[in-house]
Amino acid sequence: MEALLCKRLGDPTSSFESPIELSRNHPIPELDSPTAVRVKVKATSLNYGTYLQIQGKYQEKHPLPFIPGSDYAGIVDAVGPSVSKFKVGDYVCAFAPVGSYATFIVQDQSQLFEVPKGCDLVAAAGLPIAFVTSHLTLVHRANLTSSQVLLVLGAAGGVGLAAVQIGKICGAVVIAVARGAKKVQLLKSLGVDHVVDLMNQNVTASVKEFLKSRNLKGVDVLYDPVGGNLAKETMKLLNWGAQILVIGFASGEIPIIPANIILVKNWTVHGFYWGSYIIHQPAMLEDSVRELFSWMEKGLITVHVSHTYSLSEANLAFSAIKDRKAMGKVMIVFDDMGNASSKL
Repeated sequence: MEALLCKRLGDPTSSFESPIELSRNHPIPELDSPTAVRVKVKATSLNYGTYLQIQGKYQEKHPLPFIPGSDYAGIVDAVGPSVSKFKVGDYVCAFAPVGSYATFIVQDQSQLFEVPKGCDLVAAAGLPIAFVTSHLTLVHRANLTSSQVLLVLGAAGGVGLAAVQIGKICGAVVIAVARGAKKVQLLKSLGVDHVVDLMNQNVTASVKEFLKSRNLKGVDVLYDPVGGNLAKETMKLLNWGAQILVIGFASGEIPIIPANIILVKNWTVHGFYWGSYIIHQPAMLEDSVRELFSWMEKGLITVHVSHTYSLSEANLAFSAIKDRKAMGKVMIVFDDMGNASSKL
């Protein structure tokens, strides 16, 4: 089978001594337990965490060589003798800590989610991390309501676009921060109430002007996958009793939130790490995926895919993320997709 191997740590966008290498004759993984399921991968997602993982900068380290990867969707190819939830031919999606950048992947049945028949498999592959992250943080952790103001940083990225759509479903006033006219246009098409273009606007001044025009006091929920100076600046816009959702650090800088300010302002800070839910609250993940597919079928949410690549073009795919060209998801799509195609 084809598999992308990370043989050393480094920047996967580099054309000189790249740390990633395409193997065209990698062994097909065998079922390793009675409840194991082998999936033929149809599409797999690129996330910023995987980009960091290949550089050795992610919180979880893996021994070299390894097959990178994260969320994916595909068709069940083989099942162990004790598998009860799935059969050969079923559509599934999942999150894997590593391994999805390959033709086949093996996981336990407990880690797989059913994909409704007829669902777009490229869209399904882009759903587990971006949309489950936004769904669990906004709906279950922040309990976002229609009376609140949501501010989304990095709003044109994968988790950002998921967050603004879910924010609108919750009925919140949604403010999005992005960079560039095309990203602003996309966010406005999703019904975002106000968009700040960092190319030519000051985020604090722009948001304050909008809040004043709506007779609103400030921001109730800050959704932050960016960190750095942008996070620090936007905290000045938060109401008393606001909630901060720490999603990631795409800026490369981890922000410092002074505890005395948290105390005086009565803020609540929520950390969110997808992988730990598999261990501590797997049922919540399954419920989240089920509700998200329901919303997708009703047309309430859309997985926006701005770039698709083959496995041999992985360096270009990572460049789209590194250079902030992506609007929504960047996907690796395998050649035999058949009728499954991305919804742009």
